Amino acid sequence: MGHPFPLREIARQAGLSEATVDRVLNGRGGVRESTAREVHRAIADLDRQRTQVRLVGRTFMVDIVVRAPERFTTAVRAALEAELPALHPAVVRSRFHFRETGPVAEQVATLDRIARRGSQGVILKAPDVPEITAAVGRLIAAGIPVVTLVTDLPASGRLAYVGIDNRAAGATAAYLTGQWLGDRPGNVLTSLSSGFFRNEEEREMGFRSVMRARHPQRTLVETAEGQGLDATQYDLVRAALERDPEIRAVYSIGGGNNATLRAFADLGRECAVFVAHDLDHDNTRLLREHRLSAVLHHDLRHDLREACHEVMRHHGALPPAGPVLPSAIQVVTPYNMPTTTAG
Repeated sequence: MGHPFPLREIARQAGLSEATVDRVLNGRGGVRESTAREVHRAIADLDRQRTQVRLVGRTFMVDIVVRAPERFTTAVRAALEAELPALHPAVVRSRFHFRETGPVAEQVATLDRIARRGSQGVILKAPDVPEITAAVGRLIAAGIPVVTLVTDLPASGRLAYVGIDNRAAGATAAYLTGQWLGDRPGNVLTSLSSGFFRNEEEREMGFRSVMRARHPQRTLVETAEGQGLDATQYDLVRAALERDPEIRAVYSIGGGNNATLRAFADLGRECAVFVAHDLDHDNTRLLREHRLSAVLHHDLRHDLREACHEVMRHHGALPPAGPVLPSAIQVVTPYNMPTTTAG
């Protein structure tokens, strides 16, 4: 694999020793396949970021640790890399640690590896559980600031949270769902990927509060732990539809929307209103096809720019600023889609 990067730069990007990288690049063997993939991934990351690497300025190595479906992590990577040139004269280099699922212990191990080897900052999307909170504490003790992305860890001592006001987003979804259902009868399915992500819990609370106040006659039917993955989401939604023949609408908090729509179709059921989150590549396509009513979207590029600025402020590279304000919640329909989306 040809590349123009010094060995030490690849090693730094991959978080591995120069000797290990050398063994991989020269095919000497004795290296696990997963380690070899990390080296090649590091070279690919450097190649995408090469315009940023050439800039003159202070360099910050930032680790992006996210547990989410591939459609979301792809959007995170693209948003951050699109923002990198705008951060000059500072140079922000990024290492990505993405997982769709897996035990909390795996994400804790990733955070602890970062604490041992060092980083200028961590941008983190993780479940709000004691093990993660403790791992964030170890990063902070090692002098590494942590910024939470999309979902918060308020008890962790993190530097800042970037993202929307999730309770307000849930309330907005309830308002739209109630308006569009109008006087038609029907219950509403709320779908979470996991009960351990604070953002999903807050969205559900905002949604439930407004529905209870404005539409108390409607029953809310919850599904959870589908991890936002189509393979697991389908069975959960189909079982809910079979139990409750009155479900007519969906508020998808955690994703897996292809599977949800397929479950409705396979049972010959109409989904009259479907409100989802994020213009990832799946939701962009579904919205264009008019299979979603609306997507509650926020600008990931703005969020990641703010996260990088917070890391830079922590290190004194930018002047202090006030608290990070929540990102704007955009209500996107098939008729006002942004000109550039993840689709």
